Amino acid sequence: MEDKMITTQAKLQKNPVDDINQEIITLQQVQKIYATREIETIALNNINLTIKSGEFVSVMGPSGCGKSTLLNVMGLLDLPTGGKVLIHGEATGGYNDKKLSRLRNEKIGFIFQSFHLIPDLNVLDNVEVPLLYRPGVSGKERRRRAKDALAKVELTSRLKHYPSQLSGGQRQRVAIARAISGHPEIILADEPTGNLDSKMGGEIMAILQELNREGTTIVMVTHDERLAKLTNRTIRLFDGERVD
Repeated sequence: MEDKMITTQAKLQKNPVDDINQEIITLQQVQKIYATREIETIALNNINLTIKSGEFVSVMGPSGCGKSTLLNVMGLLDLPTGGKVLIHGEATGGYNDKKLSRLRNEKIGFIFQSFHLIPDLNVLDNVEVPLLYRPGVSGKERRRRAKDALAKVELTSRLKHYPSQLSGGQRQRVAIARAISGHPEIILADEPTGNLDSKMGGEIMAILQELNREGTTIVMVTHDERLAKLTNRTIRLFDGERVD
């Protein structure tokens, strides 16, 4: 990543959101255990954490310390073994699969290190996918939102291209567009720059920072200390426990 980008972005002020103190996601004594017949692995142990509206939070720690598990639990992709996950102060433990799916679809956008684009769909269709499961969104509205999201990540000229025809940085831009097409309150990003070179990684980080300035709350797993320094605060994990 170019040093100029880091020094410029580091000077930016925290996102001035009116409801900055509103709690979006709260974890209370969350535990996650993976068990087999032979072994029991504690992925998360007694995690207490609150993410507030307008924050840009980085999550750091060595490989295998529970970072991705934490993100999956926060995003309701994985259920905790113990403790509570609250969304806007409401416990989600009693939600059925349908309600969990709808909450994820309406409130949370996901960005993964490996992009997870559908190879047989072009860029525009890939970005539309989450909106197919959004009640009340017409085909015309899906297309408009997808195009708007792709314009935001500067990929308007690639609408009909397929993932195999894009660079790694472009594929991650498509993944970001897909995540924001539904106007989520929070984006959970798991190593969004991990498969990119420093220049492409810097460009992706700049996009995330711009989204945050516009009001989107972001939680990002990263191994890069320079990127973490550009966020509002850093949460550190070690062996499934918070150590920050």
